[in-house]
Amino acid sequence: MGSKEDQSSAGGGGGGFFSSIAAGVRSWGTAVHKSVNGLVGYEGLEVINPEGGNEDAEAEALRGRWKQEDRDSYWKMMHKYIGADVTSLVTLPVIIFEPMSMLQRMAEILEYSELLNKADECDDPYMRLAYAASWFVSNYYALQRTWKPFNPILGETFEVINHCGVTFIAEQVSHHPPMSVGHGENEHFTYDITSKLKTKFLGNSVDVYPVGRTRLVLKKSGHAFDLVPPPTKVNNLIFGRTWVDSPGELVLTNLTTGEKAVLYFHPCGWFGQGRFEVDGYVYSSEEEPKVLMTGKFNESMSCQPCDLEGEPLPGTELKELWRCLPSPANDKYQYTHFAHKLNSFDTAPKGLLPSDSRLRPDRFALEKGDMSKSGSEKSRLEEKQRAEKRMREARNDKFTPRWFNLTEDITPTPWGDLEVYEFNGKYTEHRAQIESSTALTDADPTAIEFSPWQYPDEFE
Repeated sequence: MGSKEDQSSAGGGGGGFFSSIAAGVRSWGTAVHKSVNGLVGYEGLEVINPEGGNEDAEAEALRGRWKQEDRDSYWKMMHKYIGADVTSLVTLPVIIFEPMSMLQRMAEILEYSELLNKADECDDPYMRLAYAASWFVSNYYALQRTWKPFNPILGETFEVINHCGVTFIAEQVSHHPPMSVGHGENEHFTYDITSKLKTKFLGNSVDVYPVGRTRLVLKKSGHAFDLVPPPTKVNNLIFGRTWVDSPGELVLTNLTTGEKAVLYFHPCGWFGQGRFEVDGYVYSSEEEPKVLMTGKFNESMSCQPCDLEGEPLPGTELKELWRCLPSPANDKYQYTHFAHKLNSFDTAPKGLLPSDSRLRPDRFALEKGDMSKSGSEKSRLEEKQRAEKRMREARNDKFTPRWFNLTEDITPTPWGDLEVYEFNGKYTEHRAQIESSTALTDADPTAIEFSPWQYPDEFE
């Protein structure tokens, strides 16, 4: 965990301990960078090998998922956007997509919700933070997938019912810029997120900045928590094997008491050194280290009480807080078992909303392996979205989310200000009516036509 001098100067914001780790990592590099100089027309583009081998740059570059003709076509389309935010600038080919929407990706954080149940039941304020921080870390295994989820259509939704007792609803509330909002709740906690991604395209990689606001409230204590996650970098988009890194700090703050957890995600270095590793502390409101945390976000997280210099207390041992469940072997899209459940109609709730991501015809076609139909359906949905936008503008109308309301709050983030949406409670009423109804018990969800449109009957 570093020297006493480093740890004692860490403080609530990360300070010396994390700075020393970062400096140490940078001293031996961040993976192996290779310029694709041998490929005509692609001079200067970088290929980064996370395993840090000694392969020739051209050989590594050609190991990606692209066929040469697809890669060349994509590069001709994309090279003019270097340095730009490409979040909603371009239409991307389905070859890089997974059969899931971003709203479903948002729901994957629910997999280990029992950690929040434990946090709510915990009387120790520092262990409470350790459990909650481990929950947020657990999501980074799913974020390592190298396939892009579909951008949600404006008004698209996704529902999860009764996972660890949690009911979750997400809705796409803006198309330009893309913004997604989610609310999850059970007897132990409420979880609210307003999410807006900002990107910077760098040629063979893209930086992803998580502009967003996360609020977690534990019901027993009533304490509220705020999350600031690290940015993410997607490497080898066109050349080489695509992989994801999220170096930087994750800061989870108890807004009620001032305690915080500060965890450092190590960048990937030579020969994969540091990849997946997470270290840090839970601090008191006086910025004194109380609990050290360590682990790998693709394996497990553990913690141990520590002294004011960050050293483990004598007579204590590391306690495992969370362990990643096994995933399916050789899965095409690197899905976990939970991701497959989220994508399945078998887990769709009774009375599934017609705006649900499961019903998207482009997503469903890709899941069945029909790339051509997926591409054509994606284009059709995007054109339909543009048509509805023209209709709204002609009426001088604005899109109105169904399950969330825009607040007057503007939240500053490290990557820009964010408009904040809040759950309006209407979904709770809707779900109660559905659950009390007997009419929909035998309804086939696959027979429902995807319809997130505000004016579904007026532009067919």
